[in-house]
Amino acid sequence: MSLLVVGLSHRSAPVSVLERASLPVDAQTKLLHDTLAAEPAAEAAVLATCNRIELYADVDKFHAGVAELSTLLARHSGVGLEELTPYLYVHYEDRAVHHLFSVACGLDSMVVGEGQILGQIKDALARGQEQHTAGRLINDLFQQALRVGKRAHSETGIDRAGQSLVTFGLEQLAVGEPVERWAAGRRALVIGAGSMSALAATTLARLGVRELVIANRTPERAERLAAALSAAGEVRAQAVAMSAVADELTRADIAVSCTGATGLVLTAEAVAAALAEHVVPESAPAVNLRAPEGSLVARLAAVAARDGRVAELPGAAEATGFTAPGSAAEGTECPVGLAADHGPEGVDGTGGAAHDLALHGVWAENAEYTERGPAVPSRVRPLSAGPVRLALLDLAMPRDIDAAVHRLAGVRLVDIESLAEASADAPMAADVDQVRTLVSDEVAAFGAAQRAARITPTVVALRTMAADVVESEMARLDGRLTGLDERQRAEVTQTVRRVVDKLLHAPTVRVKQLASEPGGAGYADALRTLFDLDPETVASVSRADLNDADVKNRGRV
Repeated sequence: MSLLVVGLSHRSAPVSVLERASLPVDAQTKLLHDTLAAEPAAEAAVLATCNRIELYADVDKFHAGVAELSTLLARHSGVGLEELTPYLYVHYEDRAVHHLFSVACGLDSMVVGEGQILGQIKDALARGQEQHTAGRLINDLFQQALRVGKRAHSETGIDRAGQSLVTFGLEQLAVGEPVERWAAGRRALVIGAGSMSALAATTLARLGVRELVIANRTPERAERLAAALSAAGEVRAQAVAMSAVADELTRADIAVSCTGATGLVLTAEAVAAALAEHVVPESAPAVNLRAPEGSLVARLAAVAARDGRVAELPGAAEATGFTAPGSAAEGTECPVGLAADHGPEGVDGTGGAAHDLALHGVWAENAEYTERGPAVPSRVRPLSAGPVRLALLDLAMPRDIDAAVHRLAGVRLVDIESLAEASADAPMAADVDQVRTLVSDEVAAFGAAQRAARITPTVVALRTMAADVVESEMARLDGRLTGLDERQRAEVTQTVRRVVDKLLHAPTVRVKQLASEPGGAGYADALRTLFDLDPETVASVSRADLNDADVKNRGRV
């Protein structure tokens, strides 16, 4: 049997495909059982996170296994096989081990070095054990992956290269401002109480938000999380029902959502309604944007107004931001007659030139967004100019927050898609090379151990056969030498056993060494042929060993 993994991730597929292919927990369970029902697979595990879906299986046929696992992924994800196939990757044997170990170390994460993946690998193994789909290979593989991941974080500086997806998302929301200063004193809403939401709540509390509200479909989980955070003394936290989200959104400055919902949790209409009733914190001072009297800007504005160059700007003073007349958002041409890619050339030298350039700049920046049309925007800035009144972080897959909220004035949205774009340019630490070396060494050691383990049932069967020969010969000797007392018989038996053990010791040790090397799988067959071992006996040893491993490993994740 051989290890095979078929999957897709943020590295191989666009977020839109990942979102459609995401698997809720019940679908993962069904996929596990259907995989075992398929002919090529003997055991299986599913690793499903916000940016990857991977199916691991122990198969006896490579091509049949790839075809079957790909078909099962397509069937359970609801994405057609023809559409899904271009985004799938396949790893086999040592390459599959290398892939999982790299994932466990955070080398394949959207944010390199993040440690959340270890908990997700642990959950995948626990689910396989609960459903009895994880046998000896999957148990050994996933438990070793957890150990390798922990080694990478404890023995190298990979943590300096990466951070949690939550922290990275909050940094994107802060847009260049130190995230601690950006978050301090704000009111935050966290929707969901799972592991990712708990991490978000803990991170926000550490960053110094003024108040934290946690909403969840299961109130008890939200209450436990809120109580734990309040007890730590870092923030005033409270739990609310999901029905209160709309009301809480009107008072929130930051909202983080990560639930297992299959539909939208926050629609564009709901966010727009919350903004319409948004409560401005009393501590937020009013900002005077009027230029000082006598300043250059004030004089230029006065000249422009006198010459009739400033048109009426409805809503310009509103908190939702400034919308230039004839801006690209209105679908018209630049109000000063310049092309979107036009520079200062063509602007006259009168006193209104500065106003023309400013007006053109607003129009051009708006054009940058509207050229995308109805597609999901990838920017994290709000569409219109003006202050950000509500910062939204969507860490769910499929998404919790309607992408259309990106076009609402006063809203900044960061989701998995924008995080994928931002992380593509993130610098990697030098420690990553050290982790890659560690992974390579661990893959070699794991492969050697697995290859050696494959010959163990044959060696055990050989020693069992030898022990049976000794017992048979001693029984024959008892019939011929009836005068032997117990001490003499024990001495003869021990002597015969020592002879057999010494004869078998060197060959069995050597065959284990040879079997641990690449291409050593044939030595087990050679032993079975040379000693005429019954295949059924070897198989029974394998089954007994597998059952022992299952009992030993269950619950050790």
